[in-house]
Amino acid sequence: MLLWASLLVLAPASGQSATAHKPVISLHPPWTTVFQGERVNLTCNGFHFHVPEKTKWYHQYYRREKQTETLGNTFEVRESGEYRCQTGGSTLSNPVHLVFSSDPFILQAPYSVFEGDTLVLRCQRRGKKKLTAVKYTWNRKTLSIFNESQDLLIPQANSNNNGYYQCIGSGDKNDVFRSNSKMIKIQELFPHPKLKATVSQPTEGNSVNLSCDTRLPPERSDTPLHFIFFRDDRVVLSNWSRSAELQIPTIWRENSGSYWCGAETVIRSVHKHSLPLQIQVQRIPVSGVLMETQPPGGQVVEGEVLVLVCSVAEGTGHTTFSWHREDTRESLGRKTQRSQRAELEIPVMRKDHAGGYYCTADNSYGPVQSGVVNITVKETPGNRNGVIAAGATGGLLSTLLLAVALLFSCWHRRKSGDGFQGNETRSPPTPGRGESSHSICPVQVELQPLYGNVHLREGDLVYSEVQTIQLGEQGEANTSRTLLEDMHASVVYSEVKTQLPDNSAGKVISKDE
Repeated sequence: MLLWASLLVLAPASGQSATAHKPVISLHPPWTTVFQGERVNLTCNGFHFHVPEKTKWYHQYYRREKQTETLGNTFEVRESGEYRCQTGGSTLSNPVHLVFSSDPFILQAPYSVFEGDTLVLRCQRRGKKKLTAVKYTWNRKTLSIFNESQDLLIPQANSNNNGYYQCIGSGDKNDVFRSNSKMIKIQELFPHPKLKATVSQPTEGNSVNLSCDTRLPPERSDTPLHFIFFRDDRVVLSNWSRSAELQIPTIWRENSGSYWCGAETVIRSVHKHSLPLQIQVQRIPVSGVLMETQPPGGQVVEGEVLVLVCSVAEGTGHTTFSWHREDTRESLGRKTQRSQRAELEIPVMRKDHAGGYYCTADNSYGPVQSGVVNITVKETPGNRNGVIAAGATGGLLSTLLLAVALLFSCWHRRKSGDGFQGNETRSPPTPGRGESSHSICPVQVELQPLYGNVHLREGDLVYSEVQTIQLGEQGEANTSRTLLEDMHASVVYSEVKTQLPDNSAGKVISKDE
């Protein structure tokens, strides 16, 4: 098995030198304990862009230190002790402790095991002689028993797997071998992330940047991680992504609460979350409430639309706008929205709509009132012409009704004074001495019989005569002559009730004049 580790190289910032990086040693084979006489190849890693021409190696054993320089970045070793490496411009690597054992039976473990890795332990007999049975123990507790030589695999190892491991093997002659106990400590792949915010008490309407900070060890610097952000009871603010930052473009007071983030490996072998971070969003109370009108100036023509505009100079969050009349203080309308301006439309203005108006704004700190705006409703020119036309029409109608009343009065006097008989005569009106030639009621003219053999009964016949009379200014003679000449221009209307009593045998005979 070959374990490789690499170091993340930090690019230099403009005008600054690169941060000194730390190389990492990898082993092949990966075991830190081998038999004497075997060899282990060390590689100094951490250079993505080039392999160094030379590498310095430091070997320390029982307080003795030996320095060796090699071409390239590999070094073959056969002696126990601690090994470090260094290249030009880098710091010393972490030490790797190797044991070249003279024991006949050993337990082999890798140099480093991180959270999420598969822990591999191997029982090995010198000369690679076969074992008939192998038993692994952890803190003196039996983990597994194999009937033949097999490796112990612990997938997705974590800190719960820390402890002392030992293996016991049996040979062909039922001889038993025990390895030395080996302390295995699973290294943390990355610490619990820490959630940071650009500001913990932002003002409503502003943006907030969140970052989920953690770090990988140099040996696993190329391990990809995914991040996620939450609020309160697992309100997901973002999906899993490679970005460790989240921008909230606009934050509101209802977004206050506990924020936290999570980080995990792509294969989800390791998952960790941060401690909660309290973010309290501050709201700015409304101020500078102003009411304006459209059309401006508070003057509107009767029948047209009036728009009342309520605005605030400052104030964040949901604001409730309300419009009122000054005299009644009744509410004309109400709107709640996340805005510093709202409008109320009155579609048709009337004369009785004139008066003072004002508005209020409230974003949970109490309503703030604007000044009063006086609204004047002007009468339209079309309405004035309509009034004049209506007056003229009313006058004409009154005159006509008066004339009809006078005619009816004259007709009623004639009917009640003379009665109605079969041979009644009619004569045209003749003005007498002292009477005006323009008498309102015309005199009677001789009536010619129109029907014969008609036995009149009350309610059987109704006669009506309509005459056209022209009065001139030439005296009585002309007046009489004119009336006589116009007699033949009169029209007589009658209504004959045709339903007769059972004993009636009379006939109706029509006679034309």
